[in-house]
Amino acid sequence: MIRQTAADTAPTFDALLDEIEPLTSADEGAEAQAPMHIGRRSFLKVTGAAGMGLMLAFNTGGKVKAAASGSETALNAYIRISPDGGIYIYSKNPEIGQGIKTAMPMIVAEELDADWADVTVEQSPVDASLFGQQGAGGSRSIARNWNTMREAGAAARHMLVEAAASEWRVPAAECRTEKSFVVHARTGRRTAYSALAEKAASLPVPPIRSLTLKDRKDFSLIGARKGGVDNLAVVTGKPLFGIDQAVPGMLFAVYQKCPAVGGSVRHANLDEILALPGVKHAFVLDGNGNDMELMPGVAIVATSTWAAFQAKERLQVEWDETEASKDSWSALQQAAQDLKDKPGERVLHETGDADAANANAAMSVDAFYTYHFAAHANLEPQNCTAWYKDDTVELWVPTQSPTRGVTAVARLLGIAEDAVSLHQTRVGGGFGRRLVNDYACEAAAISRAIKAPVKLTWTREDDMQHDFYRTAGFHAFTGGLDTDGKLTAWQDHVITFSNDGEKAVIAGVPRQPQHEFPAHLVDDFRLSQSLLPLRTRCGLLRAPGSNTRAWAIQSFLHELSNAAGRDHLEFLLDVMGEPRWLPPQTPYGLNTGRAADVIRLAAEKAGWGKVLPAGRGRGLAFHFSHAGHFAEVAEVSVDETRQVTVHRVTVAADIGPVINLSGAENQVQGSVVDGLSVMAEQEITMEQGRVEQANFDTYPLLRMESAPIVDVHFIQSDNPPTGAGEPALPPLAPAVCNAIFAATGHRVRTLPLSKEGFFV
Repeated sequence: MIRQTAADTAPTFDALLDEIEPLTSADEGAEAQAPMHIGRRSFLKVTGAAGMGLMLAFNTGGKVKAAASGSETALNAYIRISPDGGIYIYSKNPEIGQGIKTAMPMIVAEELDADWADVTVEQSPVDASLFGQQGAGGSRSIARNWNTMREAGAAARHMLVEAAASEWRVPAAECRTEKSFVVHARTGRRTAYSALAEKAASLPVPPIRSLTLKDRKDFSLIGARKGGVDNLAVVTGKPLFGIDQAVPGMLFAVYQKCPAVGGSVRHANLDEILALPGVKHAFVLDGNGNDMELMPGVAIVATSTWAAFQAKERLQVEWDETEASKDSWSALQQAAQDLKDKPGERVLHETGDADAANANAAMSVDAFYTYHFAAHANLEPQNCTAWYKDDTVELWVPTQSPTRGVTAVARLLGIAEDAVSLHQTRVGGGFGRRLVNDYACEAAAISRAIKAPVKLTWTREDDMQHDFYRTAGFHAFTGGLDTDGKLTAWQDHVITFSNDGEKAVIAGVPRQPQHEFPAHLVDDFRLSQSLLPLRTRCGLLRAPGSNTRAWAIQSFLHELSNAAGRDHLEFLLDVMGEPRWLPPQTPYGLNTGRAADVIRLAAEKAGWGKVLPAGRGRGLAFHFSHAGHFAEVAEVSVDETRQVTVHRVTVAADIGPVINLSGAENQVQGSVVDGLSVMAEQEITMEQGRVEQANFDTYPLLRMESAPIVDVHFIQSDNPPTGAGEPALPPLAPAVCNAIFAATGHRVRTLPLSKEGFFV
């Protein structure tokens, strides 16, 4: 039996939130106002061995470090121009389908004036000392690296121009660049970057403040449509994903944990399992006391995944559930019903007097909204290949947080972080689940126990029943309207969950409640909270928090506009008021003018106001999250059997300059389909601490025939850019539910739709 001990420094989800919290929070105002730049001393340039040409690296941590000679150099972001004409650019963050491996190098290539056909993108190594925090979440990769990447490309371009001017003995001001060439404007002379690389490497790196970055009107690559750099490899089945990895002598593992969080192993039929075909090892791991790293369980190691899976079906475990979860969804729902008409236990934010304003309103509206727990349902199940030897471990893992993965595994095994080598693989779906590296910790612990390389693969049932779920919750609203149908008062009593009786679990309520919509747009506002005890593990799911709050808030706004007898487009624009930045008033914050622009554009492109046949309706919703302004209009029909058909979703967005138009459209379309799938029939319920759903038969995904047409429109603004992977999802559910009301007169107040008898 192998026992682990939890470290005092074990991470929490708060640490993950610090990594991916949207760029709209007040505590990040300074970052929003002054995005990261590279200082002069942060650049490195080296002339590599064997004629490597110009190797310009930059370290956003500001530390100058020696670069290794040869074909690869482990630096934070990296440009290498080789004598054969190739331009190599590192992508430091995980590729989880969000297109960052294409978009970030496009920014470098734009300022470099590189021909995209000359560019090869490489996945960077994982090294916190060189790269800082590496991770994918919060739609922050573009926002955090925009200036850094532009300055890197511009610096390399400057050095190449200087090299050409020196060779030609002309002023650098007479030279320009285009498609991997430096051109002398007066004579038309042209020289390829590859021919200038060695000379450029001998020149001093320019001060960053001396660089001239391109105007948006001069972009030739940014804003274009470019296919993903891995597209061919993906469609031809190249081994890019974690599940594809193999190493010599590798064995195959599964890991069975208690169905109720907090349970441990009393006894297991290990002798019987060891006698099964192909099984090499079967043993108990006691866990390390941290549910985000290693829970207690039984490991089975075999000569094939199939043999391990077959043995797992024969495994019989007697669990000690003395300290295990006893969570009951039915009991939690009843407790919320008992609380909904009472004042919130704690006021999170209040301005004015919402009680008095509602009491004196010309019309007051009450509503109670419920949404269920939801799983991530990554199509690539959790997996990790680990090889522990000589007090070091090498990992091949599909993770959204590789830096934190190194830290977690090192802590678990009691070794130094530099003894952990983690290879970033492409990720077959993340959505926030793979911000937690529990599966990597399990694989590392199993490999150390058997002293051999091992690939751990979770079954679909493991994945469904040991997730970090999107939090369920409840909203009890009261809203007030004046005689003109204007919003005058707002109360939201949020009933959510707590693991300790004091703090809400992840994404239950906003971390910055004073900025919750529409706090800054109504004088009399109260946001309060009541907490119910919970042991079930919860975490971050695509557009955390916003993915549920947007549905409740934007649906209730539609209730208010309907009660007032007003057109919802007019009502929403009226709520936004005059164009202005709302607190905390940063370039990454909500601007009511930008909000109004996307609301109008979505309505216009969707044909808002045009008459539709009976049984068909349009619904409009807006939400701001992850620094993205998004409005969506859903066109929906409902037949006599309550079958819902979402025909078209029109999306209008302002995320600043779009880097890769193809990738951004893909992300928006994927968000709409993902959001529709979750809201249709997906729910996680539990009784006696055990999750009741186990596979896609009880947790159905949307089928292809149910996918709507998604019509995407971007406003290409000069505001700082942000990502598109998350902010397109939150407006989808309220847009669809508002459309259902327009088509049927039925107000959906519970998600998924199947709970109210609707089916997609």
